[in-house]
Amino acid sequence: MSLARTFLDVRPLRTSPVFRRLLIGRTISVLGSFMTMVTVMYQVWDLTHSAVWSGAVGLAQALPMVCVGLFAGSWVDRGDRRRIFLVATVGQAVCVLLLAVQGFTGQVPVAGILALVAAGSCFGAVGGPAAGVFVPRLLPKEQVAAGLALNHVTAQAMMLLGPALGGLFLGWFGIGVCYLLDALSFGLAFYGAFGLPALPPEGEPSRAGLHGVLDGLRFLTGHRVVRGALVTDLAATILSMPVSLFPLVNAERFGDNPRTLGLFLSAVAVGGVTATAFSGSVTRLGRPGLVMLCGAGTWGTALALFGLTTSPWVGLGLLVVAGAADALSVVSRSTIVQTRTPDALLGRVTAAEQIVGQAGPHLGNLRGGLVAGWSSGATALVTGGLLCVLAVAYVGSSTPELREGKLTPDGP
Repeated sequence: MSLARTFLDVRPLRTSPVFRRLLIGRTISVLGSFMTMVTVMYQVWDLTHSAVWSGAVGLAQALPMVCVGLFAGSWVDRGDRRRIFLVATVGQAVCVLLLAVQGFTGQVPVAGILALVAAGSCFGAVGGPAAGVFVPRLLPKEQVAAGLALNHVTAQAMMLLGPALGGLFLGWFGIGVCYLLDALSFGLAFYGAFGLPALPPEGEPSRAGLHGVLDGLRFLTGHRVVRGALVTDLAATILSMPVSLFPLVNAERFGDNPRTLGLFLSAVAVGGVTATAFSGSVTRLGRPGLVMLCGAGTWGTALALFGLTTSPWVGLGLLVVAGAADALSVVSRSTIVQTRTPDALLGRVTAAEQIVGQAGPHLGNLRGGLVAGWSSGATALVTGGLLCVLAVAYVGSSTPELREGKLTPDGP
């Protein structure tokens, strides 16, 4: 295989101007969202100096995703996904614009700020499943993995850039301007999706209300490959999510140096960006199930070894490996979900995937904190990593369709 084929596959950018415009709008919007995340955390802390209120920010973001998500997916599977996404984008922009207004005036209590964050998350819970249909509907099947990799690498890059820019702009311009920039970024996301064709569901539309939700859940529990993909992701996040353990492990093993702690988080993101940048050979392989299982297993192994090491440089290297493995696993999971799910169910299944992506890390950080409280940070990392490897091995051995399945242009 030539060296060029190991780099990120950019065929979707060349062959689909619509996808290219959509990606640009999405990337700028993600950048604005990470700036807002930093701004909300800063403002809540500045107003309260309370870790409880700061933690409530994450709750305000995650709860609407879980509570609204599946019902939103059912609604998405009954209508034009393009129109629903545009409405949700406008809703998110309005919520951030209201945050900007209160940032300039300073007249809203903390509970009101969290209410606006939760309202924006509700619109995001609707827009996410609607956007989930875009890549498989806009690109040929053999380019879906490449399109998802492009989405992922740009999001990872914005995760590195957004918080840093947010901090700079907070110091230069203040809270209101940071929120206002995010509100404007949604305008680019709106523009990116505005030129899409109408995207009604292909096949029988979802039934209304709870019946539609249950239809989606029946598909998830009955389709072994999609179910295995989501279970693998839950195993990786719930059993071995390391972020809540970083401060404790840094204190236990690395002298409680704040610079080392900051590098821990950056190392995971650097690994993710690097792996996705060199994902061409993986996305062209057409074996997303095998890649996902190997990636999730490597994630667990690297984190278990990180829990054993006493060298900060070895530890950072292991976190880069973990981040790279996680990025390839996430891209492969999304490829499986979006190519194995019938279009008429894709909104509901994407909503479930979104819930897994939101709830899994939060539960994993809670698990890590509880285990560390009973033992130590290193013990929580090692046991979590080993449990993740065992869980992934079980999914792989019990689901040969996931392990052996090959993605082709003609079928799943």
